[in-house]
Amino acid sequence: MAEMRKAFVIGHPIAHSRSPKIHGYWLKSYAISGSYEAIDVTPDDLPAFLSALREKGFEGGNVTIPHKEAVFAAVNRRDAAAEQIGAVNTLWFDEGNLCAGNTDAHGFAANLDEYVPGWAGNGPAVVLGAGGAARAVIHALKERGVRDIRIVNRTRARAEELRDQFGAGVSAHGSEATDELSTDTGLLINTTALGMHGNEGLPADPASLPAHAIVTDIVYVPLETPLLAAARQRGLKTVDGLGMLLHQAVPGFERWFGRRPEVTPELRALVVADLGAKH
Repeated sequence: MAEMRKAFVIGHPIAHSRSPKIHGYWLKSYAISGSYEAIDVTPDDLPAFLSALREKGFEGGNVTIPHKEAVFAAVNRRDAAAEQIGAVNTLWFDEGNLCAGNTDAHGFAANLDEYVPGWAGNGPAVVLGAGGAARAVIHALKERGVRDIRIVNRTRARAEELRDQFGAGVSAHGSEATDELSTDTGLLINTTALGMHGNEGLPADPASLPAHAIVTDIVYVPLETPLLAAARQRGLKTVDGLGMLLHQAVPGFERWFGRRPEVTPELRALVVADLGAKH
């Protein structure tokens, strides 16, 4: 009997997490002897939880809100993406050392690769929002060679912080500049909560985008946000945020369970059904 490998996702709260469904599907699909559980860990309990990982037999796990920055600070070994983004979402052991990485940028890029191959060559990108998710998106854009990245945020100072951090090819703007910037934008990315269930609204109007533009939203509840619906009605290519969630899970699963899993239509359908059941 193969030894049971264990992984987790921690957050506070954590009941809403879709990660157990995703990893559980892969464990079953590949007949791997393993488990993946959601654990509610309060900020106060985080240090004790991290120091007991090894003795509890965990290979590693995922980290979600509100722990992404705290775990970043608590771990000595981080991958390049985590360093650049300033937050982590994946933990694993390497020769007994706890290591941390960030797979959100990978998830974002892989989602677009699946639905709109060649997206990185589509021209200037506008990133709406300047929080942690925006950092992951900008990292992905830079990695793929997008040379003109425009960060648009209600509080311009936060956009300027990201501009200063990411350097060449990145500019910062207030929300009032959105329409003007849109006229030659090839990629419009919403990283704000606008358009989420309970936060209805349009973070930008796709009306001024060129016909070849791609519009994507990292929000996946609802699957088609008001922004994506407006873009689709204009005949623009749209990509929802669910694929980012699915693809960001791939590198962690491979590290803990030793097999690189595939994001399949069946997995997507399973998570879509779960989203429907909870709303």
